[in-house]
Amino acid sequence: MSTPSSTPSSANFSDTQVQLSATLRALAARLPESLTVRELMEACGEQGLLLFCCILTFPFLLPVSVPGVSTVFGALIVLIGLGVMFNRVPWLPRRFMDRRLSRVSLAPALEKGADVFMKVDRLSKPRLLALTHGASTNRFNGFMLFVAGVLLMAPFGLVPFSNTLPALAALFFAIGILQRDGYSILAGHAMTLGTMGYFGALIYGAIQGGRGLASLIGG
Repeated sequence: MSTPSSTPSSANFSDTQVQLSATLRALAARLPESLTVRELMEACGEQGLLLFCCILTFPFLLPVSVPGVSTVFGALIVLIGLGVMFNRVPWLPRRFMDRRLSRVSLAPALEKGADVFMKVDRLSKPRLLALTHGASTNRFNGFMLFVAGVLLMAPFGLVPFSNTLPALAALFFAIGILQRDGYSILAGHAMTLGTMGYFGALIYGAIQGGRGLASLIGG
């Protein structure tokens, strides 16, 4: 593989019905002796970025998450969403992107990942293609992934489910784009709307609580 430049390159995002497990196995079979994370993501294209996005959501699938982590991981999801929107490999931290991986260590990990995503492949498949097919639809889904990342960054700290809901939205969008699964995209929209409603209720409650406290102090 060629040495990556500092300018983001095309990710060659396009409609595909190739299962992620098949992509991982094919990549494992043609790995060079070593490559960087940037080269690995470019080799996988859209699927590599979105697989990384799925992994970023895993720490938030419990009701309460560790404070501070959501800001960093949410920012990475935002960048991946922008990458899907603009059909480009987005900027990611150089230290991460330039890390070299060896075939000896990477090939077994890709094979193991393929085994895991075989289960996802069984549950998720191309359907409701009007929600997943076409360049404009891809851009919109990328925008919604971007929104989910922004919501994940919201500073609600240890409020229960404040990270879980947007993380689920990002996970569903990533799987939906990967698998061309319209049902997963719909679930992502539902989680996004649920997150907005939940955050709106938290903000409204905080405002009402502040007014009540102000009236007690003033009275």
